Amino acid sequence: MGNSTISYDFLAPRQIVFGWGRRRELGQHARRIGRRAWIVCGSSTLAEHGVLAELRELLHDEMVASAELARLAHEPTVTDVDRAVEQLIDQGVREGDFLLAVGGGAAIDLAKAVAAMATNRQSNTIRDYLEGVGRGLTLDADPLPVVAMPTTAGAGAEATKNAVISSYGLPVNENAVISSYDPPFKKSLRDNRLIPRLALVDPELTVSVPPAITAASGMDAITQLVESYLSRKAQPIPQALAMQGLRLALPSIAEAVREPASRGARERMAHAALLSGMALANSGLGLAHGVAPALGVHCRVPHGVACAVMLPAALRVNRLAREKELAHLARVLLKLDHATSDELAVGRLIERIAALSREIGIPRRLSELGVRAEQIPAIVAGSRGSSMSGNPVQITDEHLTDILEAML
Repeated sequence: MGNSTISYDFLAPRQIVFGWGRRRELGQHARRIGRRAWIVCGSSTLAEHGVLAELRELLHDEMVASAELARLAHEPTVTDVDRAVEQLIDQGVREGDFLLAVGGGAAIDLAKAVAAMATNRQSNTIRDYLEGVGRGLTLDADPLPVVAMPTTAGAGAEATKNAVISSYGLPVNENAVISSYDPPFKKSLRDNRLIPRLALVDPELTVSVPPAITAASGMDAITQLVESYLSRKAQPIPQALAMQGLRLALPSIAEAVREPASRGARERMAHAALLSGMALANSGLGLAHGVAPALGVHCRVPHGVACAVMLPAALRVNRLAREKELAHLARVLLKLDHATSDELAVGRLIERIAALSREIGIPRRLSELGVRAEQIPAIVAGSRGSSMSGNPVQITDEHLTDILEAML
């Protein structure tokens, strides 16, 4: 870390329950948190496969009421949040209420945002609380508690202190309300109290995730682990977690994509994703995550895919500034001889990560994702968020333009 003294805070969920099949413990944990669960569900597949009904029965058995508040098939928008909050307020928020998020990072982020807006009513729109786009409002009252049950192994949102919310300026589906906000954005609501009260991580819930989503979400976790390890805000506990997460994820992601029912691969990826959430919540990220939101709002590139495509480029940009740290990662993860030079070790690590992305079907170039040269100025302008501030090397707009143009 380059400092002679160590000083840090560390944030994590109050309780983590991890293990295959442990979703069946939901009721007994939920009853200690509240008396009514507002459910945010990330996929209709969960309902079709009976998972939602199972979870509601588990709550009922422990005398915890439940009601489904929202289902989400895309990354949450300002409209999604405002609509769900309006529904919740209309039905009445009372003591003992909490949010239960069952899904990927999008569902968990929506639940966090709703939990915050349910108790903070200085504005009727989440936009006014988002970093850099609204009125700069902050959360005065504690959000409602959140119980997070991830069904993908990627974002680690079950352990983070932010909710990522977008506005595209266009409807995301036929029934969506057109947003009046311009230009498009993807920004965070950020507060330490948004970290879920309980992260209940059952890797069995990830078995039905399709290979393409397994690949993209898994690379999101790997990118988070690498970037938090290298971040200029890096801290000792997150770095240790990141190393452990990478030891789990790098040998497992291809197996999880190739053999979706592999219990071992699914467990290792779910654990790595959880660790990545705690790492980024405490150490921040870097270039790949700085650019990914802009690729999402301007080019509709899925977040995990954007991270995966950008990671090798980010490592090349940062290799000299973080050569010692990258060489250490390479020696541990690739089991290299300690006589291997730092320069060679770092090169092999970057090659390994790029090859891994190709193996699981991630495109190599931005042009393969539909990104056009005329979109680059908007992408550059949209890449100035919190994540970029953690990058080890300061990136000017001109430098970022060169990086992106070279990736077309």
